[in-house]
Amino acid sequence: MAKSILTKDSIKFLTNYLNNAAPTGYEWDGQKIWMDYLKPYVDDFITDTYGTAVGVINPKAKYKVVIEGHADEISWYVNYISDNGLLYVVRNGGSDHQIAPSKIVNIHTKKGIKKGVFGWPAIHTRNKSKEEPPKPNNIFIDVGAKDKKEVEEMGIHIGCVITYPDEFHILNNDKFVCRALDNRMGGFMIAEVARLLHENKKELPFGLYITNSVQEEIGLRGAQMIAERIQPNVAIVTDVTHDTTTPMIDQKKQGQAEIGAGPVVAYAPAVQQKLRDLITDTAEAKKIPFQRAALSRATGTDTDAFAYSNSGVASALISLPLRYMHTTVEMVHRDDVENVIKLIYESLLKIKDGETFSYFK
Repeated sequence: MAKSILTKDSIKFLTNYLNNAAPTGYEWDGQKIWMDYLKPYVDDFITDTYGTAVGVINPKAKYKVVIEGHADEISWYVNYISDNGLLYVVRNGGSDHQIAPSKIVNIHTKKGIKKGVFGWPAIHTRNKSKEEPPKPNNIFIDVGAKDKKEVEEMGIHIGCVITYPDEFHILNNDKFVCRALDNRMGGFMIAEVARLLHENKKELPFGLYITNSVQEEIGLRGAQMIAERIQPNVAIVTDVTHDTTTPMIDQKKQGQAEIGAGPVVAYAPAVQQKLRDLITDTAEAKKIPFQRAALSRATGTDTDAFAYSNSGVASALISLPLRYMHTTVEMVHRDDVENVIKLIYESLLKIKDGETFSYFK
């Protein structure tokens, strides 16, 4: 059996990192955990005004390669407080209203975390002939308050951010389950790449920028900002993608990908073909299992932000297959996590200083 890449310390870091809330726009506590873990493996850090964090190896090198994940998780905002003390919400990112009823929530205030629940009428009381499904305009949070004044005395106000408290666990030894695997797993995997480079004493002929971007869930905003700051020559992005083998997913529309079958390499206009071929050739040479996905127009990931920045950056996307995206029970396979790490690591070792990935030479 091949030696596992992940160590006890890796899993300890992952657990701490996942269990910390980092909603879009409020990622800094998670970034501090990430930077503290990464510190022994990099030469320097870059941070920006909105919270993106970058660990840098060989910061003086002119040729720059980015490996990137995004740090934020979906959440809710308090949007309205009713006279009888119930909270109505709006999305912060792509939060799924259908999973909300009966979920416990954390409401983040200056007075600390306040607990609440997404309430829902009991099955006995609902009109079966006119039963309404959960919708963004009818889900609500009950914090146990009798009226609006009591809610406000708790420190809860319009604009408070709301997260789910569901914590990381390992299911049947090889499945990782948690909210926010999208895409805290990306930050974890690129940190592990940095660790492996350090432990294996690999000297890269270029500057490596291990980038944990903010605000991906609301439009790739952190990646847009940091791409302009770094001005890289190459970007390898990692995010999650859908496992399409579970019920109610049309594979003819969504493609075929499965947890446990390896990283998913994207084919899309934003993906630079010669860089992608370097990655797939590396996977084949190193016997790393991988899958392929065809993405129409945009990838919907930070790949798009890097690819179209700075007059064009050679970019590629390596995705981690995941079940139940944007729920509190997101699931990935440990083998896929390790193989994404391996594939990024081995691909970096194939990139040459000054490589343009030009089609015209």
